[in-house]
Amino acid sequence: MAWLLTLPSGPTGNHPRKHMKKSLPFRLSDSHDHDLIPILTEEDEAAMHESSVPEVLPLLSLRNTVLFPGVVIPISVGRDRSIRLIREATKAESFIGVVSQKEDDTEVPGASDLNEVGTVARILKMLKMPDGTNTVILQGQQRFRWTEVIQEEPYMKAKVEAFGGPEEPLPEREGKALTETLRDLSIEIIEMNPNIPTEAAEAIKGMERLGFLVNFIGSNMQVGVEEKQAILTCLNLRDRAQKVLELLHKEKQMLSLKQDIQRKVKTDLDQQQREFFLHQQMKTIQEELGANPLKEEILDKRTQAATKVWPEHAALAFEKEIGKLERMNPHASEYSVQANYIDTLLELPWGHVSQDNFDLKHAQRVLDDDHYGLEKVKERIIEHLAVLKIKGDMKAPILCLYGPPGVGKTSLGRSIAEALGRKYVRMSLGGLRDEAEIRGHRKTYIGAMPGRVLQNLKKAGTSNPLFVLDEIDKLGRDHHGDPSSALLEVLDPEQNHTFHDNYLDLDYDLSKVMFLATCNDLSSIQPALRDRMEIIDVSGYTLEEKVQIGKRHLLPKHLDASGLASDSLNIPAGTIEAVVERYTNESGVRGLDKRLAKIVRHRAKQIALEETHRVDITADDLGEILGISRDKDRYEGNDVAGVVTGLAWTPRGGDILFIECSLTPGKGKLTLTGNLGDVMKESAVIALEHLKGHAHWLGLTPQVFDQWNVHIHVPQGAIPKDGPSAGITMLTALASAFTQRKVRKFLAMSGEITLRGQVLPVGGIKEKILAAKRAGIKEIILCERNRQDVEDINPRYVKGLSFTYVRHMRDVVERALLNQKVDSPLSITTH
Repeated sequence: MAWLLTLPSGPTGNHPRKHMKKSLPFRLSDSHDHDLIPILTEEDEAAMHESSVPEVLPLLSLRNTVLFPGVVIPISVGRDRSIRLIREATKAESFIGVVSQKEDDTEVPGASDLNEVGTVARILKMLKMPDGTNTVILQGQQRFRWTEVIQEEPYMKAKVEAFGGPEEPLPEREGKALTETLRDLSIEIIEMNPNIPTEAAEAIKGMERLGFLVNFIGSNMQVGVEEKQAILTCLNLRDRAQKVLELLHKEKQMLSLKQDIQRKVKTDLDQQQREFFLHQQMKTIQEELGANPLKEEILDKRTQAATKVWPEHAALAFEKEIGKLERMNPHASEYSVQANYIDTLLELPWGHVSQDNFDLKHAQRVLDDDHYGLEKVKERIIEHLAVLKIKGDMKAPILCLYGPPGVGKTSLGRSIAEALGRKYVRMSLGGLRDEAEIRGHRKTYIGAMPGRVLQNLKKAGTSNPLFVLDEIDKLGRDHHGDPSSALLEVLDPEQNHTFHDNYLDLDYDLSKVMFLATCNDLSSIQPALRDRMEIIDVSGYTLEEKVQIGKRHLLPKHLDASGLASDSLNIPAGTIEAVVERYTNESGVRGLDKRLAKIVRHRAKQIALEETHRVDITADDLGEILGISRDKDRYEGNDVAGVVTGLAWTPRGGDILFIECSLTPGKGKLTLTGNLGDVMKESAVIALEHLKGHAHWLGLTPQVFDQWNVHIHVPQGAIPKDGPSAGITMLTALASAFTQRKVRKFLAMSGEITLRGQVLPVGGIKEKILAAKRAGIKEIILCERNRQDVEDINPRYVKGLSFTYVRHMRDVVERALLNQKVDSPLSITTH
């Protein structure tokens, strides 16, 4: 008896298990380690023909096969609706209808996607595979035709009727002849095809009944679903047998052709000798015909070179290299390397430059339309254009835009390129570790290519594009070299006119390229590299600027991306201001961009679902759309002694931080917490020691410091903090704690201190001012030497703030501390 051996794993989807060969996936087996299901017996076939077709059947669609009556096949079930159908049918021990899809890539087929004729099936077994998929073993029973779909969900059900009626047996001699012909031809194909298991031949030899033999072979032939469906829909047995016989003959002819091709391919010559022989024949034939593709290729390269505008040393190098190529054996491995090098020479733009647009008003208009604010950057670009317009030629500037994320540094490059009329090229340097990425590999290496600088110039097609070096502060370094050192030559105006790429091995002029680098943190850039660039500080935006950016740029962008008309949504300036205040805490506008995109998507959903809505979005609607607003760090009052607001700089922009100081009876121990760095810890020690040495300022006795333990804490302990700018904040917190005096309301400060009590200037002033405005601060104490930094800032950034400039810590304490004690003060000994 022939048996079907089920296998333990396979892919998902309603299709036969792909790890089984399509051709006759059956074999004899005596193993008891697998589930064995017997093929249809004569008694089963008789009972099958006598049974009636149900009036209604659930329909299971198959992607790329057809189930035939009497045949047993395993199906991997992946669709949720199919899994539910199988489980319910298994539980009820009922039959199902199996039909094939017209297109196997249809994920959720409807009635129009299914063939009308299918097979009633009995579920023999359902298995859970180790990989989590479900496999069901089906046995075909009778053919049917569905007439009407009466249910779509949770799975399809249809009214059905029997198809074809009872089979009339063929005359004995004709039936026997067809059976033997089919059997012999199938066995021949099995012997010719190494992919079909030999046990399949044994299974076919044991099949005596023509009807089952036709169905069995038709089910397992290597033909498409259309051919199999055509076999299934043949009304009588003779037609089905003839159809299968015709397809078997085609398959045998195809296998014979494949074997002939394989015999012709085999030869005593090895592959290299054979290729050489064939190439020689081709060469002889081409010479007889008067054509030589290699010579034509070299002639074409020379024609391209004749039109190139390149320096003399490049032209000499080309003549030298093209001469080498002509003398090389085209079959040598070096030939392709040499040809690729010459192609690189020809593809580089060399002396080809685009014409700059000297219309300064146009340039200013483009920059203003694309970006709101950023006056310093725009001013520098217009200055460059003005000088270029007057002088006619000059070395391009090498600018570095420095600022927090989301302020428009990278996108500004595209606007500058448009304003200048230059090509735009962007190279991301984040995570770059290999020096060869900049300078290229020597062409002697396998797979060598130019560095990314020259590759991008090839892409631009000109020698004077605007070249954005994005995230230059995130360059890495390892044993492959230091790419930041390789950039020294690229970004040095005195050197880059003779830039040397290892692959090109020739000097290339980069002096006309306008380089624009971007970074978030200047401290991580190599000092020599930083010195070669003109640093332009691109700080964060004020609340008013963010509102205008959202209104002018971000909202129209998202409306266009969502396909909404401009009159379908209106977000007033007040609402955008509420979004900034409640849902963002950043220097840039990336967070605002995401929130506005969410609002636009919410409106798109309302329109698609035909929900009633107002055109205007108010601040009261934000909770429903964006959820609960986040709590930002804001000024918290002056009711507690020893708590002072400081200002900090981070790579993401400015921020406020609270310095908390508390006293407990003890012996003068100092405790510092809050994940502080060494410099910040030293600032706390300096502040305390200075206060001990000048206790009389505050009316304290020196002995008081030996009677109280001091604990200084900076909240948000998971975030590392370091730097000297919290020095005056710590001393003010200590003074407030020991005197129990209130700190002036809405006051923040930033400055470094020395043991002598001098206040030193700090950096990041603009970012700190913006952070103070976001937190509701009204007065800021800074070092006198920071006055110039504040005066350089656009007045709209400092609107609503007052500044106190100090030189000594005594000035800080006198301004910061009020004469009023806090409620329930500690009892601390004073004069």
